[in-house]
Amino acid sequence: MKLTPLILSTALVTSMTGLAIAGDQQITESDIVAAQKAWGDALVAIAIAYDEEGEKRAREVAVETIERYYNHENGPSLFKPTLAQEPQRFRTTDQGAVAYFVGGDPEFPNDDGFALKSWREVVVDNAAIFIDRNIGMSMGDVTLTDVDGNSVSVDKTWGFKKLDNGEVVIVLHHSSIPYTP
Repeated sequence: MKLTPLILSTALVTSMTGLAIAGDQQITESDIVAAQKAWGDALVAIAIAYDEEGEKRAREVAVETIERYYNHENGPSLFKPTLAQEPQRFRTTDQGAVAYFVGGDPEFPNDDGFALKSWREVVVDNAAIFIDRNIGMSMGDVTLTDVDGNSVSVDKTWGFKKLDNGEVVIVLHHSSIPYTP
């Protein structure tokens, strides 16, 4: 006897159980690429704000960036910055993320403001993108170029979630220096 697979739509399951299934909003590769670009543009905006208007304005832009692009409103974002030191290598709060980007927070004394390095361009080169319903992950190289044309590349892994309202937020951000023997 051949079994026929039972396929239920999200709408049907929701009406039967009253529970919504994760994945109501399908994330796409273009959503992920757009979110990466928006993150890079925001990093440059923080640097320009700092260079042109000072630390206070850079902090405001950093706070706006964290509130808009990271998932802290819906639970912790898993954020491991490139140069974060013990005992604060991992950041799961807005405060920890803002401190990494702009420094100046006595609770994060080792942060000197990664976003304040006069960045002017961010280029993402994805090695791979994985998508499952409303969750997408990517990993690859991110090259940052400053106002003088100096570049640095970091290994970056991101996890994104497409919310029910269609917004894409970062739920995982891991960054590290490429290994060189």
